Amino acid sequence: MTGAFRQCGKLFAILFCLWAAALMPQAVAQGSSQSAPQFKVDPFWPRALPGNWILGQVAGIAVDRDDNIWIIHRPGTLVDDEKEAMKNPPAAKCCVAAPPVLKFDRAGNLLASWGGQPKAGEAAYDWPKSEHGIMVDSAGNVWLAGNDPADHQILKFTADGKFLQQIGKAGSTGGSNSTTQLGRPAHIMLDEKAGELYVADGYLNHRVVVFDAKSGAYKRHWGAYGNKPSDDKQAPYSPTAQLPQFNNPVHCVRMSHDGLLYVCDRGNDRIQVFQPDGTFVKEFRVAPETLAGGSLWDLVLSEDRAQRYIYVADGSNNQIHVLLRESGQEVGGFGRPGRMAGEFKWVHNMAIDSRGNLYTSEVGTGRRAQKFVKQK
Repeated sequence: MTGAFRQCGKLFAILFCLWAAALMPQAVAQGSSQSAPQFKVDPFWPRALPGNWILGQVAGIAVDRDDNIWIIHRPGTLVDDEKEAMKNPPAAKCCVAAPPVLKFDRAGNLLASWGGQPKAGEAAYDWPKSEHGIMVDSAGNVWLAGNDPADHQILKFTADGKFLQQIGKAGSTGGSNSTTQLGRPAHIMLDEKAGELYVADGYLNHRVVVFDAKSGAYKRHWGAYGNKPSDDKQAPYSPTAQLPQFNNPVHCVRMSHDGLLYVCDRGNDRIQVFQPDGTFVKEFRVAPETLAGGSLWDLVLSEDRAQRYIYVADGSNNQIHVLLRESGQEVGGFGRPGRMAGEFKWVHNMAIDSRGNLYTSEVGTGRRAQKFVKQK
């Protein structure tokens, strides 16, 4: 009897080892997924706006050096039943369009608001018909873009809304190789050390273009793979086709701490990486099966010194992808289609603060900003 128990014990040990070995790959895979940054939505961010204000499509979001969060929205996208309070006399309490530019603290309290067409006595500038990107430089100046068919300009304001500079001109465009004009620019990024402004140009043109940030003078531009861009009609996107040009829109441009430029080639479901002079480095495909609207709506780099991760806002698939910056490998993500807290309907732009918290904006019928707190 004792020998039989010993045999059973050996058999049990062997079976246990085989069971553990079979589970090991799954455990490793789960551990790899769990090692990616994790986020939890803050359903109470931002706080309620004053005076029955309401947001339209929230087209851009940015974080400044003090971890304040800036958004730009589209007051002109309010629907009819949201305009009753703006009638004369008011027909109902709802609603009043908030000013297009709003500034919040990290807790979601509104700190400032401004924007729109110049008022009497102000310097002339072309406020965009369809507000789009926003960026805040280290001096606190706010840079804006627009993507209406007539919007071909970049604007610069002080933090309190005083106009400073305009690059380009509304209603005037010159194609992807113009040295004087823009084509519905989507996003801007400032290299402060070099004093250069990079523009994802954008919804009409097929390029990245660089200007002197102080004078607005043209410096250089390039298309996909660092080549000269073309405005020739492109074939419809295919996941298996060669993609020699940027496909509209060229939706974002971001710079890493080590001086690389990451460009959102939204229509082609890819990130292209460049040196500041336009030399092509590499590319990553993200959800390449996405045929409608593209997957690369925006990206930000993680807050750690090495910027190990790329966070990608995918407005077509309504999710955030987490990639390794070095390889482009997808290691995590979150979000799903919907309108509840933590869900997305056309997540459009992203921002990240010094603690690694993410902020998102939504256009279409999403029309909101959300905060996702990085978990320890």
